[in-house]
Amino acid sequence: MTNDELLRQLYALPVRLLHRLAKGRIPRYFRMGKHRIIQTLLDLPPNQRTKLTVEVEGLTQEAAQPRPPRTRPVRSTPNVSPPKPNPPAPPKHHISEHALETAVTTEALLEGIGVPTKKEFKPDPWQEEAIEQLAANDVIVSVPTGSGKTYVAVEAMRRAIEADRTVIYTSPLKALSNTKLTEFSHIFGADQVGILTGDRRDNPQAPILIMTTEILRNLLYDAASGEIDLRIDTLGLVILDESQFIADPERGVVWEETIIFCPSQARLLLLSASIGNPDEIAAWITSIRSTPCHLIHHRNRSVPLRAAYLDPSGKLSPLFRTKDITHGKGFTIHPETKRLFTDYEHHTTGPRYRR
Repeated sequence: MTNDELLRQLYALPVRLLHRLAKGRIPRYFRMGKHRIIQTLLDLPPNQRTKLTVEVEGLTQEAAQPRPPRTRPVRSTPNVSPPKPNPPAPPKHHISEHALETAVTTEALLEGIGVPTKKEFKPDPWQEEAIEQLAANDVIVSVPTGSGKTYVAVEAMRRAIEADRTVIYTSPLKALSNTKLTEFSHIFGADQVGILTGDRRDNPQAPILIMTTEILRNLLYDAASGEIDLRIDTLGLVILDESQFIADPERGVVWEETIIFCPSQARLLLLSASIGNPDEIAAWITSIRSTPCHLIHHRNRSVPLRAAYLDPSGKLSPLFRTKDITHGKGFTIHPETKRLFTDYEHHTTGPRYRR
């Protein structure tokens, strides 16, 4: 059988029969499209072509025969009266593509992107709740990115400084620590903010100290061994940013030990947008510290998420039919993106043997 004949027979087979040919020959064939499966089968070594050709001829004959309708065998049960027929089920409504929400256009997807208009800032109720709870409790703030976690941290810092207490702000990365140094220096003044990292030590006597979580853990180690820093005694607030790192297999123990060794007079503020189990973390902190831990948790996005697909040809189209991505709801791929996907697969994984 020539390559052209084999190619025509393979394209004539349905995908379910192509999967039977690919099983045992092509790894992860179930994730490939029809064009790619056929191309991979044609690229098999010569010693497998003979058996493949025989199987293709057999499957071609099987595909040509009509498939018998599926019937369920009826089992007879002696001395048992026949069951009463169930009332007819209501008809299932077929949802056509036109009945779905109208697919968003690329112009609508990009609408509103840019610098927003200036408005008077008003804190959300959950932000006010978090600041009030920090007066007597530890707090976990687990809200989506862009919701305003930094506002809670800044206001908590402001109140701690007014009470002549030291504030420590930790982050998992040196780069993020340097960014926060610049941000907080603009808010509180450069003389009020210092930084302690592995390779930088600036203004360590400032009331606000920024450091990596490992640095704070080491300071608390020294305090526990008797080398008490006077700054630890005045510590009033510890902010653990990106606290989802507590689940990291390698670095999570640093966050755990920092929470365990944190002085009881200092309030803990954990900030994160992606803690998977914030209620369990709050319960654990409550069980090991002298003050309860209050949880602030919601999934309402202040800044909506949008997804787009940039094709190698330079064409930009919405990834989904809807403009915004809403948590917990299913998504349908945009028709234009489906077409671009299909064209890309056809041009990159189409049949190689053509004359």
